[in-house]
Amino acid sequence: MGTLSSELAPHAGRVAGRPRLYADANLPARLVDFMRQRLDWDVLFVVEEDDLRRASDTHHYQLARQLRRTLLTLDRDYLDDRRFPPDQSGGVLVLWAPNEPAYHRLLTRLDVAFFRDGEADGVALPLAGRKLHLHNDWTPQPTHA
Repeated sequence: MGTLSSELAPHAGRVAGRPRLYADANLPARLVDFMRQRLDWDVLFVVEEDDLRRASDTHHYQLARQLRRTLLTLDRDYLDDRRFPPDQSGGVLVLWAPNEPAYHRLLTRLDVAFFRDGEADGVALPLAGRKLHLHNDWTPQPTHA
């Protein structure tokens, strides 16, 4: 058996075009199901991987980039740019909402803004080098051509 990245690499082609996320352990499983089923995102959920369940934040941060995935979390520790420099990531999304329906609305707006509106065209990681702290009242800013 190889490393996680060597085992997953052969499958990358079949999920091409789908947003690739790395969900850390503090995300509820129901949100991960929503992202997979309703938004059709390719989500690696660390809780489903025995070797990753108790890994450090630093390990998750580094592995997400190595696997070419955007890190998705509820953990505000990732907002510390000294520990987690945005330019060394595949993108970091720190979310907050008061309840599950609000998370669904936030994730749907995120999907439209970054993964479905053409921003991701030809870009494997449209949020690479960026860190966003998104709240339930976040609305995407319109882009001007």
